[in-house]
Amino acid sequence: MEAKIIHREKGVRTKDGAGVSLVRVLSNRTATAYDPLLMLDSFDSTDPNDYIAGFPMHPHRGIETITYLRRGEITHEDSLGNKGRIIDGGSQWMTAGSGIMHEEMPQPSDRMLGVQVWLNMPQKEKMAPPAYHDLSADKCPVVPVEGGEVAIIGGQYQGVKGFQGHHHP
Repeated sequence: MEAKIIHREKGVRTKDGAGVSLVRVLSNRTATAYDPLLMLDSFDSTDPNDYIAGFPMHPHRGIETITYLRRGEITHEDSLGNKGRIIDGGSQWMTAGSGIMHEEMPQPSDRMLGVQVWLNMPQKEKMAPPAYHDLSADKCPVVPVEGGEVAIIGGQYQGVKGFQGHHHP
């Protein structure tokens, strides 16, 4: 199946959290056009100074955040007592729902490469209980495609299923 590009977005270099360098591809300026995608950040660095300050404890509500880490390591914890780490090929799927505090702290590595997506939850589900799902690389199957591969971190692609979230089909 050949994909057809229907629109392109140019990301903007910025800093977020406590000073993490990243490229913000989708943001409040694109939210209407890409609903339910509220935000998409990408990061790629071989210099720990670009990301080591991390994202200290901060709140979320009414959204789901999905972090996929192609390379590197990020430790995380939340106000519910969940703790874990994302490493090469793994993902973290957090349902903020009625509200949660969490932090993500990238660890020094040869390369930090990944993305984070914020999904707007449907109005009727915004007050759902918060939930956390740590997905190791073996729970994020990879499908080869011409010129690369697609990691399935949610939903399904070419019959291969990834994590099946509760709030988005």
